[in-house]
Amino acid sequence: MASPLGAWLVLALAAPAASGDLAEEIANALGADVDTAHAAATELLAHPHPAVSAAAAAWRIDGLPGLDPWMATLPAEVETGGMPTQDQADSWARANTLGLIDRFPVKTADFVVLLASALATRVTWATPFETIDAAELRGPWSSALDRVLGASGLLGHSAYITETERAGLVAVHSALADDLEVISVIADPAVAPSDVLAAAHDIALRQSRPSGGSRTVSLFDLPLGDSALWTIIEEEASERGERIETLLPAWHADSRHDLLSEPGLGFASAGQALRQLVSVQGPLEATQSAVARYGRRGFEAAAVPLLGVAISSVPARTSGLHRTATLRFGHPYAVVATALGPTPDDPWDGLPVFAAWVADPEDAQD
Repeated sequence: MASPLGAWLVLALAAPAASGDLAEEIANALGADVDTAHAAATELLAHPHPAVSAAAAAWRIDGLPGLDPWMATLPAEVETGGMPTQDQADSWARANTLGLIDRFPVKTADFVVLLASALATRVTWATPFETIDAAELRGPWSSALDRVLGASGLLGHSAYITETERAGLVAVHSALADDLEVISVIADPAVAPSDVLAAAHDIALRQSRPSGGSRTVSLFDLPLGDSALWTIIEEEASERGERIETLLPAWHADSRHDLLSEPGLGFASAGQALRQLVSVQGPLEATQSAVARYGRRGFEAAAVPLLGVAISSVPARTSGLHRTATLRFGHPYAVVATALGPTPDDPWDGLPVFAAWVADPEDAQD
């Protein structure tokens, strides 16, 4: 579980601290020049989304005047001030993650400067899932679970099969809540998780655009019978048609990510820029704590990413045949939660907020 957007916000806010090669490396990671990314981060914080709470903070110890020019670039919505106590930082994390993250990810006393963001959501599905006997899921997960989630013709739920560039044919389920859409995408087990996640983001972006369309594959263009992702049956009916049913597990995740582990993420460059401003050669820390839960009635998620310089080391309807597909999310798959804006030009509209790789499901609760 992660929030790429949360990490992106921290990097965009840190970016004005850099110049020269460091600024170029950060811009490459952001996918935009430093000024454009900083302006986008400012707009997101200035215009809160109704379903996603967003906050940011920049804290420092006294006696570091080199930070003043960078601190002056931070939006008014960013909390600034002296380094908080651990209790104060924990309270900030709880308050800005709807209580989902109880502790700030690092010990604040170990740092001379810290930049953090917090994103959180807690939404209720337009229509709750049904709960189904896990045996219907088939595959290895069916024997490990008692109940799974089912959606067949439920308001606010949609499902289809589509072709993707990165993951080939995939099954897609979308659950709608007020101002948030959570999309699950499962591919053939042989497809790499990174490719499935990339396909899920592409699908989420496509669905958020009025002209994007779903680009569904007709069930009549697929073979009948069982596959790793679905079962398709055919029967006589009064009119030709198609129907999709979906089975997938409930799940929860609790993750921690080292944002310095991959240089291409840009956090090492941003940390080096901050380190130059404070003239302290302490170790860098860039990490993200994230939690999420997906169940019968709704979805909740939160993430706190941070960047800091430490003082010391920190750990067509015709009569004919009718086909029905049952999509089975019975092995690891990707999930992307996307914000929905009131208008297409809203800065949050179509923005992927949280992403997950589901590999350890749990029982669906009535």
